[in-house]
Amino acid sequence: MSLPAPSSSTENLHVSAFENVITPRELKASISLSSRAAQTVASARDAIRGILHGQDQRLLVIAGPCSIHDAEQALAYARKLAALREELRGSLEIVMRVYVDKPRTTVGWRGFLTDPHLNGAYDFSGGLRRTRELMLAVNDLGLPVATELLDPFVPQYLFDLLSWVCIGARTVESQTHRVMASAVSAPVGFKNGTGGSLKVAVDAAVAARSPHAFFTITDDARACIVHTRGNPDGHVVLRGGQSGPNYDAASVEEAARLLTAAHLSPAVIVDCSHANSGSDHTRQHLAWQNVLSQRAAGSQALRGAMLESHLNPGKQSITADLTDLEYGVSVTDACIGWEETEALLRGAAGEKA
Repeated sequence: MSLPAPSSSTENLHVSAFENVITPRELKASISLSSRAAQTVASARDAIRGILHGQDQRLLVIAGPCSIHDAEQALAYARKLAALREELRGSLEIVMRVYVDKPRTTVGWRGFLTDPHLNGAYDFSGGLRRTRELMLAVNDLGLPVATELLDPFVPQYLFDLLSWVCIGARTVESQTHRVMASAVSAPVGFKNGTGGSLKVAVDAAVAARSPHAFFTITDDARACIVHTRGNPDGHVVLRGGQSGPNYDAASVEEAARLLTAAHLSPAVIVDCSHANSGSDHTRQHLAWQNVLSQRAAGSQALRGAMLESHLNPGKQSITADLTDLEYGVSVTDACIGWEETEALLRGAAGEKA
């Protein structure tokens, strides 16, 4: 329900309305964590930690759509990925990208969580419900969930469903996101900055490892200060930068060196999309194959890779008539299709066999 914005001569001058939103407790009570999902999350977090700290030699794979825009299509993708995860689990620890909150350089569709109807209505409560339902359904398939945390209050609604979390290139220098990461129960990957800086990602992991106190909300949506123990599972995600890709062996070793100097596990994940592919989905396989080659040559730092992947390749724009949208095609960054995804994952498992 929207409420008129209270106004004075100095307050809310640019606010048109306030809107009530469901509380974390209400949402989690209505869409509760199942025993199957809890088992998926707990076991995946342990497996990912083992990979990041060098106790498990499998490759961590985080694959899925650039962004979720249709829950049924996302579940169709998840069923395929869950079956492949089970088949290749001896070589790969596969986690699904369920990205629902999109950072924008200027303006644009902000994601399934914020605008689930793709029409600018900003149905936050509906987006929270649909997101939690989807993440629960994916976990119930035995497939762990990965996402990017953007809004600092959203984690209270979703923390219990996440096995891996990313802090993106646009927010990696944000103190708010660094201290938030110190409270996350799952491992957190920090992307290098959009300019390509590795140090900002390492600094973020160092900051998140320490205890913090910060402002957030309780399950009843009351303002509070939370005191954290710190997150020991921070690591670096290489996504390229303004000067080009950074998945090469020299960049990986430099990231590992910086992590080691900061007394962190030298764990590096390569994002095969974004600047590492020149934003060209047909080039993701080049970064992917390079990762496999480096691991075959003995790299100890490369622990994982990310793919932007959907049911069908390419991307499309959101139109006023949503019935015009092509099935299984990204509405944000271009993705590779399922056939290529399966081939790349099977190839990676073959490299390990």
